[in-house]
Amino acid sequence: MTEQPTRVLVVDDDEPHAETVAESLERAGYVCSVAVGGREGLRLLAEQEFDIVLTDLVMEPVGGLEVLATARRELPDAEVVVLTGHATIKTAVAAMQAGAAGYLQKPLDIQELRAVVDKASQTQRLVRTNQQLRKQLDERFGFEGVVGNSGPMRTVIERLKQIAPTSATVLIHGESGTGKELVAKAIHTNSPRRNKPFVPLNCAALSDNVLESELFGHIKGAFTGADRERKGFIEHANGGTLFLDEVGDIPLSTQVKLLRVLESGEIVRMGTNEPIKVNVRLISATNRDLTEAINAGTFRSDLYHRLKVVSIRLAPLRERRDDVPLLIDHFVKLFGESHGKTVRGVSPAARRALMAHPWPGNVRELRNTIESMVVIDADGLLDVDDLTEDLMASQPVAEAPALAGSLVGRPLKEVEKHYILETLKMTGGNREEAARVLGISERTIYRALDRYQKGEL
Repeated sequence: MTEQPTRVLVVDDDEPHAETVAESLERAGYVCSVAVGGREGLRLLAEQEFDIVLTDLVMEPVGGLEVLATARRELPDAEVVVLTGHATIKTAVAAMQAGAAGYLQKPLDIQELRAVVDKASQTQRLVRTNQQLRKQLDERFGFEGVVGNSGPMRTVIERLKQIAPTSATVLIHGESGTGKELVAKAIHTNSPRRNKPFVPLNCAALSDNVLESELFGHIKGAFTGADRERKGFIEHANGGTLFLDEVGDIPLSTQVKLLRVLESGEIVRMGTNEPIKVNVRLISATNRDLTEAINAGTFRSDLYHRLKVVSIRLAPLRERRDDVPLLIDHFVKLFGESHGKTVRGVSPAARRALMAHPWPGNVRELRNTIESMVVIDADGLLDVDDLTEDLMASQPVAEAPALAGSLVGRPLKEVEKHYILETLKMTGGNREEAARVLGISERTIYRALDRYQKGEL
């Protein structure tokens, strides 16, 4: 892993003092930026990334506590150290309680300054190392729990890697059960907001009035039954990510208010006119065609374009059948651990049945099926007797291709070719699954297909 230099922001309205601090840290190998005053500090925090923030506490008109609060919100992984005079120790303690990593008294001792910054830098290196290791672990088959190695899923995973570090709004399209919330959570987990809340809300599950209250909150007495003040989901997600599932079901009146939040960064609780500043990343999802809803007059065009700064389409499972074996193994391991059961694997016959099923409920249906099989299994091998009744009723268990009568007495190579090609047809061209069904190695299938293409048989 390449070691990145630690980036330090020094915020102080005493410019000579700020420059002296920066110079002493630069001689120790740190990359420093100087902000003269709290206002410039807020600007640099909004424009750049920093690992460590050193801020004076007593500044006008923007003080160090506001710089600290902004840094904790915008750069949750950054270490913040406050600088204070003897007369503001109580304020320094308050800063520690607000999330500062430490404080230093003025006049500064350069050795003490470097020791504190070195300690904060070590913490940052650990954070970056863990992020890099997590990225490498997810590199092969997924992105923070998004499992798949088919063409459509590789495209999705690459898109997720590009958009996760940003604050862009994202609109996810996909049928029910394709994993829209999982993708939204993966974006959040891999973003700078990962240490702040991820708040999901299903818009289709609530009536119009309840949805507005859930989104924006209300004050006491705002409506009948509002016996106390309540934060809404948007306010609760402040600094983090709000995920709105089935966003196409939001009524027009609420769409107007949601658009205002995206444009102004403010919410107004029901029953009051007082705006509240919020910093929320919005990810939404739908299984509907919102352009049709726009044409029908049930969805606002301006909101649609604000929601889809980036759009992602999740293919149904029937369009990425190459992922089914991988998902089967993933869920077997997941539910074996969560239910405390030892599962050695899945029998070829059960795998054939799972591969042949059309999965109208997509990944959610497959997940539920595997969990059911793990729960009821009694011998450590998931077999056809563990399949759910619904799956057995909808799709009979596929057997290995029968030997055609015309092949009886034919050379063994012709029989072999028949079995391989028919099994590949049955598994949708999945060579790994065909190898499992036939009880041979995947390399044997590759070699056989190569011979067939060369006309050797």
